Amino acid sequence: MTRKASSSPMAELYNEGRKHFIELVPDGGARLDALFHTAPALGELAVGVVYGHLQSRPGLDPRLREGATLAAIVAAGMVGPPLSVHFRTGLASGLAPGEIVELVVQASAFTGFPRAVSTADQLNRLFAEIGLASPPPPTPREVALTFCDNVRKGRPPIPVDPAVKRALRRAKHLSAHATSARRVIVECIDEPASLAALLALDIEADQVARIQLFEER
Repeated sequence: MTRKASSSPMAELYNEGRKHFIELVPDGGARLDALFHTAPALGELAVGVVYGHLQSRPGLDPRLREGATLAAIVAAGMVGPPLSVHFRTGLASGLAPGEIVELVVQASAFTGFPRAVSTADQLNRLFAEIGLASPPPPTPREVALTFCDNVRKGRPPIPVDPAVKRALRRAKHLSAHATSARRVIVECIDEPASLAALLALDIEADQVARIQLFEER
């Protein structure tokens, strides 16, 4: 049963948080109602703070916020509902399945192998529930950097515009940033650390599907 919230500030945060959660997670309302059926006041606090207040803060983008949350969940050994919930909201916020796995690998060096292994065991179940490939494809950033390296070595896996080839070959340094599970921005940097061009790479599964070039004028 959905709890009727009052008009208090906390209730307003809960309503905002609930709305945001439902946008991210299929059957999100039913999930929240089932999780907090016995303790609805706890649901109001937890959903209001996490998906109401914290999600509205502009300092972090959704991918980074979910990545930090998942790392904290691994560190705390929370392999129950917190991991299940943020696995789904992480995917909905633009994390690729491979990035979630990399977060667990990264966290293992600081939180210890027992907690990371317990998380990995639960990821097997969560991947299967959603029908994701296991193990997942390489992360978008890894796909993009491998593609750029092959182009620079004269071995492009797909036809590439000559201007893109020139931008990659001239660059002294490449800086790659995934902005979603399907897009990576690659900065082509010349000496002395000046941006010469930007590449927007659209990723599908484990390969680059489309490329956009933006050059400095």
